Amino acid sequence: MTNEMLEKIRASIRHAMEGGAFYAQRFAGINADDIRTEEDFRKLPFTDKGDLRGAYPLGLQAVPDEQVVRIHSSSGTTGTPVIIPYTAQDVTDWAIMFERCYRVAGITNLDRIQVTPGYGLWTAGIGFQNGAERLGAMVIPMGPGNTEKQLRMMVDLKSTVLCATSSYALLLAEEIERRGIKDQIHLKKGVIGSERWGEKMRRRIAGELGVQLYDIYGLTEIYGPGIAISCDYEDGMHYWDDYVYCEVIDPKTGENVPDGTMGELVITTLRKQGAPLIRYRTHDLSRILTGSCPCGCPYPRIDTILGRTDDMVKVKGVNIFPAQIEEMLREVEGTSSEYQVMIDHLNGRDIMTIFFEANLTDDARRHLENAVRDHCKAKIGIQIVPKAVSIGELPRSEKKSTRIYDNRY
Repeated sequence: MTNEMLEKIRASIRHAMEGGAFYAQRFAGINADDIRTEEDFRKLPFTDKGDLRGAYPLGLQAVPDEQVVRIHSSSGTTGTPVIIPYTAQDVTDWAIMFERCYRVAGITNLDRIQVTPGYGLWTAGIGFQNGAERLGAMVIPMGPGNTEKQLRMMVDLKSTVLCATSSYALLLAEEIERRGIKDQIHLKKGVIGSERWGEKMRRRIAGELGVQLYDIYGLTEIYGPGIAISCDYEDGMHYWDDYVYCEVIDPKTGENVPDGTMGELVITTLRKQGAPLIRYRTHDLSRILTGSCPCGCPYPRIDTILGRTDDMVKVKGVNIFPAQIEEMLREVEGTSSEYQVMIDHLNGRDIMTIFFEANLTDDARRHLENAVRDHCKAKIGIQIVPKAVSIGELPRSEKKSTRIYDNRY
């Protein structure tokens, strides 16, 4: 950590403590000027989503009301939502970061950007739009759903960039293929965020749409999408270290891990005014990548998000993440990218069923099921019930897809 970075962190801590009650109480007895080394900084307590929910509705606010121009919120699907206030400068800073993302992806003001993520309290749609407008590109602010109109606008307005969740990008790709209109589509690039996705799904979307894909990262608590993006080399995601400081910790011990080691991503905002966050535990699993990127971008990189610490399920004593299932299926020839997992507890034991899509006859289907069962046992160490289903049989989503259903509780 450089002296310049330490000063930015001290300034953010001062603002957080002086501007609002949340950090004034949380850091009571701490003087920002006493944080002179990286070790000093690492002694500060973490902030977690539970703390943010406890501050509902506006306990995180660190500026006077007259400086707040917008609020955004997490989905709130699992309890009290998190409300994040934004100042005008926060909105501008977010647009600056998002514009950088587009530029890293080679997107220019000559592109026509179709935005399909949701608008409203969620940060996605408006984040994609503000960054594109700052870039000077034509924005087609569709929002989610209404696939019929999505495709009509895509064809008639000659959209060149698709912004979407991976689930909806796949749905659109399949619908384009079904209708036989691929020759009418002008897409060149896809900017995909909001949920993790495996390599098999990536190749399928890229192939069916005929586009180069870019992972974009962010979370509502830290501006929203746009704080990091992958480049043409697909070797991690560049993040904007003049706006956010990233650490990676062991999710069990809370101790920092060496660069290159997988762990939980922790983010500190450096310029955020409305709701600064210090050492915020994202629960996203990643690692700091070392060395320079062949693309020449000077900003540091984190790895593509592997999953979330709270995505993990424990079956028959084995800890399992969605990424492991995706990787396992990727290595079995003949399986599609789409899958769902059902976990039940029957007759005193856990049963895990993996449904996956494949285009096969009955005999070949049984052979493929056996291959998936055997490879899962070898790769993950658990006996599963494999169920191959037809292509398109598993549900598609306009938003995030639910992959694992745990019916034991």
